[in-house]
Amino acid sequence: MDGAKLDGKTVAEHIVDFLERREVKHVFGLCGHTNIAVLAALAESPIDFVTVRHEQIASHAADAYARVTGKASVVLSHLSPGLTNCATGVANAALDCIPMVVIAGDIPTHYYGKHPHQEVNLHADAAQWEIYRPFVKRAWRVDRADLMAEILEKAFHLAESGQPGPVLVNVPMDIFSEVIPSDSFDRIRDNTRALKKPSIDDETAGEIVEALAKAENPVVYVGGGILLAQASEELREFVEHMGLPVAHSLMGKGALRDDHPLVLGMTGFWGTELVNQSCLNADYIFAVGTRFKEADCSSWYPGYTFNIPGSKVIHIDIEPQEIGRNYPTEIGVVADAKAALRVLNRVAREMYPDRFKRPALEQKIAGFRTNFKERNVEMATSSAFPMMPERILADTRKALPEDAIITTDVGWNKNGVGQQFDILTPGSILTPGGFATMGFGPPGAIGAKLAAPDRVVISLVGDGGFGQNPSMLATAVELDLGIIWLVMNNNAFGTIAGLQKAHYGLTYGTTFPGSAAAPANGPGYADIARAYGAEGHRLSAADELLPALEAAIASGKPTVLDVPMINNPTPTTGHWNILDIYSPDRDVSHVAT
Repeated sequence: MDGAKLDGKTVAEHIVDFLERREVKHVFGLCGHTNIAVLAALAESPIDFVTVRHEQIASHAADAYARVTGKASVVLSHLSPGLTNCATGVANAALDCIPMVVIAGDIPTHYYGKHPHQEVNLHADAAQWEIYRPFVKRAWRVDRADLMAEILEKAFHLAESGQPGPVLVNVPMDIFSEVIPSDSFDRIRDNTRALKKPSIDDETAGEIVEALAKAENPVVYVGGGILLAQASEELREFVEHMGLPVAHSLMGKGALRDDHPLVLGMTGFWGTELVNQSCLNADYIFAVGTRFKEADCSSWYPGYTFNIPGSKVIHIDIEPQEIGRNYPTEIGVVADAKAALRVLNRVAREMYPDRFKRPALEQKIAGFRTNFKERNVEMATSSAFPMMPERILADTRKALPEDAIITTDVGWNKNGVGQQFDILTPGSILTPGGFATMGFGPPGAIGAKLAAPDRVVISLVGDGGFGQNPSMLATAVELDLGIIWLVMNNNAFGTIAGLQKAHYGLTYGTTFPGSAAAPANGPGYADIARAYGAEGHRLSAADELLPALEAAIASGKPTVLDVPMINNPTPTTGHWNILDIYSPDRDVSHVAT
């Protein structure tokens, strides 16, 4: 082995070289006996290994990191409990189409069938990789060291191409340590880093443009695919030239600035009357990079958000399976959003050189915004304590620069933000959409800050979500990351508590002892922050929030603000079919009134 070592490197060392050539800057993970060969190889590398205290923190941080960089992030995991701890964050990335490469250690190949320490083996031997099969784009088990190079190359290409998503590369620990020549890695050195993405032809573009130009009440409906494709500027050019109002899904929030005169807002259960009614009345819906998911479509019930059939649908998406999945489509196009919109912009200007103008529509949107904010003024300026959630969001928006990155979690900080909080820089809000994972926001802020160290990063999170993995504070303190965690503390799993109260008249198992103002022996989040070495402040009056936020931003230190909050409902005009399940014969909202 010593002689062989002189002639080659270990597979682990080749992996690190490969990651360096792909310009990977950070690897997120946690050590274990199956992956220390990779850690040893990383020790002398310019790549930073971001150590966490729980693997779910690693996968959530890597998820947010990929959202900000637009490239596949890398997670290094241990076998079995490490891989299962990591799974929730990887599944969250999968449902939001976030590119990620998970490299996991596994039992040595010569122990296959022996059921060694920590192996998952109840139904099959050497089958750990199958745990991830339901949610990753592909899971590989590396059975030969000479296959590692081509598997890694395929893994990155698959994660970043088409509809992006996570992949798993599962590696027995003896293969990490095997010494091999560089031939297999040399062979892929000149391979393309990124695949060219599909666009549309001029004929198809002309068909779309003509249909939208002749429509009486067209609506553009965009999803997270616009942000994944980094197509916000192309979208803005197209809707401004064609004079088209823009509705968006939860994941499409921030595709255009929320104060753009053509933005209607977020659709669905937590959508406003303006956006839901505009979509209901549309004769043509031009959907780009969206999957028409349940909450965004009021559980697909007609009469709440969309009337399809009725409205005709033009749908562009990178993934063929998404087109026509939930609604019939008149024109379906498989294409990258950015590439398609570039062609559409050119063809639209050729066919209709003069910009379409809809002053009445813009006035309607502006008037609705003014009225909506006026209706919210009392809540948004209330001095009540515990605080009104509307006041928390209003003061936060005042304190933040336009390009601040906001990570949300679940509850008011996601639904209320989607409805009421203006995002002013495309791609600056990171939300757990499809999986709606409680606990995403706080570690997500770590990934965001590492990806964009010069930008302000704030995590808006409930007390339930913050309590999921507070040990992420250790990583933030060790790396001196000036992140702010604003804990919207209603002393409950608030959204579910409201739902249970509305339908069953109680809050059993959904609230914590005491109240937001006076929790009974509950965790002191500011104390927890200080114990980890971060700054921690618990507010005692509403007027303290804005100066506390401004001070935290100015300090550049990791800071937790514990903000007691009243559990007000998020207003909604949409529908969620679970209401019918719980109260089929009653007109009951998602919250108690």
